[in-house]
Amino acid sequence: MLGIILCGGKSLRMGNDKGLLKLEAKTWAQTAIDKIAVLKIPVKISVNKEQYSAYAEAFSEAQLIVDEPLIPFRGPLQGLLSCHLVFPEEDLFILACDMPLMEPTLLQTLYYSCQENPLADAHVFTNDSEPEPLCGIYTSRGLAIIQEMQKKGELLKHSMKFMLDNLKVNAIELDEDEKKYFRNFNAHSELNGL
Repeated sequence: MLGIILCGGKSLRMGNDKGLLKLEAKTWAQTAIDKIAVLKIPVKISVNKEQYSAYAEAFSEAQLIVDEPLIPFRGPLQGLLSCHLVFPEEDLFILACDMPLMEPTLLQTLYYSCQENPLADAHVFTNDSEPEPLCGIYTSRGLAIIQEMQKKGELLKHSMKFMLDNLKVNAIELDEDEKKYFRNFNAHSELNGL
């Protein structure tokens, strides 16, 4: 299994690259890496080509995976499938960089649930029965299914939730007090108190 920190968004509302924002002297990307490190798996960072040089100054180039331009859509699904193309045999544990409140214990819960449910293609938490797809485990088998759908033009929506609709999903419903850990931040006005 390989950890993937998704940093490839445009950060338009934030105005700054979210993965390079600082929280207690660390970038959000590094904070996410530190959280997923409890799993003791290797971790890479997914970026788009416009971000590459900025991230190469903060991280080793070996840690970076650049979005594949031949994947005909943008967003987290492009980052996920780009990483799958580079590591087709690996299950990918993804975590978006803009969830700085995430608790490592929840990542462990998902990791262990994945081991206990080997027939599922994807493992995610759900919030009031809606998936939280940007913190999840996507198996190489499940990603191969999505890649094949994309090649055949059957991936009618380019969203993570649509992808999950086409996979066998192991869903873990969040307790009320766990929902706050999935809060993502998109604008400077939301950062008060961080």
